[in-house]
Amino acid sequence: MTLKHLLKAASVIALITASGAAQAQIKVALDSPADLDGSGTYVWAHTFATYLNEHGMEAEEYQRGALGGDDEVFDQVTQGLVEVAMAPLGIASSIDTMINGLRLPYFFSGIEQIDHALYDNGMLARINEGITPAGVRIASIVTVGPAAGIFNTRHPIATMADMADLRMRALDQAQIDLFQAWGTTGTIVSWAEVPNALQTGVADGYVNPAFVPLLFGHTEFLHYYTPADIITSMRSAIISQDWYEGLSDEERTTVDGAIAAATEANREWLSTQTGVHEQLEAAGVTITELTPEARTEFQDASAVTYTTIVNADELAAWQAAIAE
Repeated sequence: MTLKHLLKAASVIALITASGAAQAQIKVALDSPADLDGSGTYVWAHTFATYLNEHGMEAEEYQRGALGGDDEVFDQVTQGLVEVAMAPLGIASSIDTMINGLRLPYFFSGIEQIDHALYDNGMLARINEGITPAGVRIASIVTVGPAAGIFNTRHPIATMADMADLRMRALDQAQIDLFQAWGTTGTIVSWAEVPNALQTGVADGYVNPAFVPLLFGHTEFLHYYTPADIITSMRSAIISQDWYEGLSDEERTTVDGAIAAATEANREWLSTQTGVHEQLEAAGVTITELTPEARTEFQDASAVTYTTIVNADELAAWQAAIAE
């Protein structure tokens, strides 16, 4: 173990020790700035923690990075060292890939259809069947804003052909495959390194909801945006399965109530996310709309990546869940 990892582990242990017994304080690890206007995941986390505190269960929010990066926090949740965390969807797919259906580009019509598949047709339960044996449970799927579009540092994107000279920041191999389907290239860059990558030309852009450059201060170097409506942008609220199973019936009822309240608040927040394009333009970002023909081109190219994101049985399950 490197000195960096030793220091990180020591800081985590210190934070956990300072918080007292696990039952005395519930740690909620954030993944964004504490911004109730701009961050859907913070709306979820803050509502969840507030609900618990108001119902006799002590909870505390920990700012992004305080308990480590996404992978480190995920490991701590599986071990029961952190009770609740906001996390990328793909992180649970290292255990079971069913959750990757939520990452299929141009597959869902919007958050209402996603909720129908997850809650009415049982897909969240199916996801948890695959991952809870590893010590983690998806408490909720959290929207982080309207559908994602294409940001870049170099020029407007009006057609798929305009992507050819760009190298896009990718979250993982699935995004690299998507960019290749669009006729361009990708490079995996951690979120912490994104500003430097964009400023040095390691990456020329990324796919994200419109609010992201505003929330993280990236409009200084991202000057072009195409609202391509690629995918409903989501992250997950994960909880420690050991911690959840160890709760009393009364405590579990309270936690379930907090999850429901937080998810409702997150969906209500989404309805308030208007005027973001105007904010981007005020920050100097040029917005280029796609014609229906150009959008269809992106959709058709994206569909070929589905079988690289999920297997045939998983794809069939998601198709059935949105068809009912």
